[in-house]
Amino acid sequence: MAPDTVSLRYFLVLAQELNFTRAAARIGIAQPALSARVRRLEAELGTSLLIRNTRSVVLTTAGAALAESAPPALAALDRAWETARRAGAGELGRLRIGYSLSAGAETAPALVDRLIRSSPGLEVSAVPMATPEISPAVADGRIDAGITRGEQPGRGVRRFPLRRLRVGVQLARHHPLAEHPEIAIADAAAYPLRLPDRTANPVIHDQLSALFRDIEPKPRFRTPPVSFDMSQRDLHDGLTLAPAGQAAVATQPAGLTWRPLRGASTLTIHLVLPRVQAPLHRRIRTVAKTLAHELHWLPD
Repeated sequence: MAPDTVSLRYFLVLAQELNFTRAAARIGIAQPALSARVRRLEAELGTSLLIRNTRSVVLTTAGAALAESAPPALAALDRAWETARRAGAGELGRLRIGYSLSAGAETAPALVDRLIRSSPGLEVSAVPMATPEISPAVADGRIDAGITRGEQPGRGVRRFPLRRLRVGVQLARHHPLAEHPEIAIADAAAYPLRLPDRTANPVIHDQLSALFRDIEPKPRFRTPPVSFDMSQRDLHDGLTLAPAGQAAVATQPAGLTWRPLRGASTLTIHLVLPRVQAPLHRRIRTVAKTLAHELHWLPD
């Protein structure tokens, strides 16, 4: 039979005080209730734990043995209880996150850091992935969560907005438009526009190109030979612009700057989780929601 741990904890206080009045006051219960707890414990064990008289309380051999062996057992039980609680709250385990390269400079590191600091029992790993691969990987369990730009298609997942970014353009600091705090879409369309390869992220490619759908004459779009070039070499010509979200500022190479496009829609970065979620997934969601609020990633 499992021991009555409440009565056992009360007994340990009494074993220290060897006085029912002081022990009851320390626990915060009435003295008769403490006496009843001790009698219940003795009945479960089938032996006396105390010798009582009007002037003193003395531990029996069994009582002394229990007073010595119970504390480490209770401590182990407390640890087991806490471990189960933390696992149920998604604070323990291994967490695998996949993120698109565009989220790797700022958004993904911030979330990973917050997860590690808020849940030391989590083993967090994060790897860059091609954006179209992230949602399928979450759905089939190869990764536990994903961070993507745009409304990426995919079955078996749920998407939660994590961050909304203004859309603008990256350009050389000496570009004629760089002197403006905001740039009109029609003015940007007068220059060559570099868009990412559509196969890397069809959703974002189409959203960015749609900004210029009604502009005449039609803009000149370019696709860089390297799908993700951190140096942004083609922008240093002083003419080419690259439509991009505001997060591009975090990885701005020397000689480049970023300006918002007036009236452009926002880009959304999503947290991708399985449709059927375990405590670990709910923990990620809670931490991500708190982080987004604190860093003002989502407008009110």
